[in-house]
Amino acid sequence: MSKHRQAARIDANEKEIVKALRKIPNVTVQQGHDDLLCGYKGVTYWFEIKDPDKVFNKDGGFKKGAIKPSQEKLLENWTGHYQIVWELDQILKAMGICGT
Repeated sequence: MSKHRQAARIDANEKEIVKALRKIPNVTVQQGHDDLLCGYKGVTYWFEIKDPDKVFNKDGGFKKGAIKPSQEKLLENWTGHYQIVWELDQILKAMGICGT
């Protein structure tokens, strides 16, 4: 058994989101932590990026199995910032960079 974690699958929209975030002054981005850790103004934000084409039912809810049990647990119990997103604007809004 290997000590190293197997590389996680990257959702199709993650690369463009990361590219855009890295262009914003004073935003730091670290990948590989289910999916992104972003730092801005001394606060750490934890985002899981999902591909909306793969995770949503026609009614807008998550498909069965689209959210891992560990992610559900984080959503329910994590006392810091943790959010499942699928668009750059959701991240910018959460970090208070833009949007309402």
